[in-house]
Formats: sequence, structure tokens, C-alpha cells
Amino acid sequence: MSIGASNPEYVNARVRARRAALFADEDYRKLIRMGPSGIARFMEETEYEREINALGARFSGVDLIEYALNRNLAKHFHDLLDWSEGRLYDLIARYLRKFDVWNVKTIIRGIYTETSSDEVQNDLIRAGEIDDSTIDRLLEVDTIEDAIETLNATMFYEPLLEAFDTYEQTGALVPLENALDRAFYENLLADLGRPQEGPEALYVEFLEAEIDFRNARNALRLARTGADLDPAAYYIDGGVLFTESELSRLVTDYDELVSHIADSRRYGDTLSSALTQLREAESLIQFEHALEAALLEYADTLSSSYPVSVSAVLSYILAKEREVENIRAIARGREVGLSESEIEDELVIL
Repeated sequence: MSIGASNPEYVNARVRARRAALFADEDYRKLIRMGPSGIARFMEETEYEREINALGARFSGVDLIEYALNRNLAKHFHDLLDWSEGRLYDLIARYLRKFDVWNVKTIIRGIYTETSSDEVQNDLIRAGEIDDSTIDRLLEVDTIEDAIETLNATMFYEPLLEAFDTYEQTGALVPLENALDRAFYENLLADLGRPQEGPEALYVEFLEAEIDFRNARNALRLARTGADLDPAAYYIDGGVLFTESELSRLVTDYDELVSHIADSRRYGDTLSSALTQLREAESLIQFEHALEAALLEYADTLSSSYPVSVSAVLSYILAKEREVENIRAIARGREVGLSESEIEDELVIL
């Protein structure tokens, strides 16, 4: 725990400047019409200039874009920690552990699909708390069991160990991925309580919303896999929208699931446009993108209601992630020859 006074006014002023530099939806529509080299040149004229220039001698095309995006993302989030003091630092640091989850999931998926470590490394975002030497060792192992052993000094070891038997029985990565999510959120919320007012109350409210939407996404994913898995067994505690039994019932009825979100006191009024997207989603990927848009919209609502709280920082983190994922989706789509409309379907645009 950091000691000392927080400095939310200073950090939020820096965040507002960074947020103003994010790509607009119109920028994504320009990028869709470009090839990878054109996208890299466009990025060079933006705040990605330093990364593109530093990496341009070693990489080209989509590889250059991937490395530049991930390096830039990590830099921005390390900056948040450098600017922050006291309790604000603690709240941001614990949330950025989400990138430890991202990295471990990415490496486990790479092992599962026998993807080369070089390709896996392209997708890593070194902005969490797991040190580089542990990440590098993870990239060298050949089995998921060895990857779990490599994490024996982290908060993820015991949950992954418990989920490993179910993974071996089903052959599905869902138990392992859900174990990572649960470990992250349980540690995130462990000592926060449920404050009723002030900046930490909004922080907790944001985390509850993220858990609610992750539960909804996981339930739909489980339903679509066709595997004999009980949605309640993969329920993440800490949200306010679903009980375990409700989620198990709603997973079989898409329309009722969306109506359940729309009818909730917390989300119904603030997520009108996102809920429209949820109702119109024709595929699982569209549903997931609509959930991402809903969380972005909700985070923006919280940050505007208490502009000097950590909520504005969390809203920026989500918006920056969205920018990176959209640029990555465009570059990959262009590389494999997707049409402009197919690429646009892969984007989260508000």
C-alpha cells in the first residue's frame, strides 16, 4: 500500500490531454482503406511516432504495427503509475494487473494451439506486475502444466492448479481462463468493501459493472461452445446484475439476457445506445463488441459524474485499449484480405 496523499487533479489533467489524442471513429474508417504499410505511415504522424521510428528498422507490416501498439500501450499505462501518488497509485496499479491476466491467457492459448513464442510475444502487453523474467520463462515452456508451475510465486498459481483437472477432462481452455479472471477480480475487490459515496465508491461500481458484463459474455461463450459445462461453475462473484442461478437460466435465452440488463436500475437508463447494439447483435463477436461498448459508455458516465476520481483514469484505460484493439483488428484484417465491411464488423465503435 502506498503512503501519502493522492493527486487525482494532476493525474486527471494529464489523462484528459492523453484522451484528446486518441483516434476518432473517422480515423478508423480511414485506416480500413489502407494496407499495413499505409497504416504504419498514418501512425507515424500520430502519437505512435516514437514507437514506429524505434521499431521500423527491425520490423515491417503488421509486425511493426503490433509491436508499436503494445509498446505504446505499456508506456501509457506505466506513465499513469509514474504520475500517481498514494491511494490513487494503489487503485490504478491493482487494476493494471488485468494485463498479467491478458499475458498469461495469451501464452496459455499459444501453448494450446502450438503457436510459436515469437508470434505469442507479439500479443503481450507488459504493463502488469509479473516481471519480464517470468514472462520470458513462460514463453519458453512447452506445456500448460509447466506454465502453471512457472507462475508458482504469483496469485494465479493455486487457482490455475485447481482448474487444471477440469481442463484435462474437457480439453477446453475456459476453466483455466475463468480461473485467471476470478483470481484477478477477487484480489481486486478483496479489501475495498462497498463504500456508498466518494471516489472509491465509483471505483467499486466500475469494477462491479466489468464483472457483470464479463459474466454475461462468459455465459454466452459457454452456451455457444456446446461443451457440457455448467455456467454457474464459471460465475465470477462481485457483480450486482446476476446471481449464479439467474445467469444459468438466462444463458439459454439471449433476448431475456439483454432484457435483464435493460431492466436493471443500475444500467438500464445509462446504456440505451449500447443496449440497442446488444439487441441487434447477430453473432457472438457482435455481442461481445456491444458489451465492450456498453462498458465504455458506463465508464464514461461514471467519470463525468465525479471528474476528479479514479473513474476518469479507468475510462481512459478502456478507451486506450479500444484504440489499440481497433488498429490491430484493421491491420490483421487487411493482411488476410478481409473486405472493408468485414473489418468494420470487428471494431468497437461507439
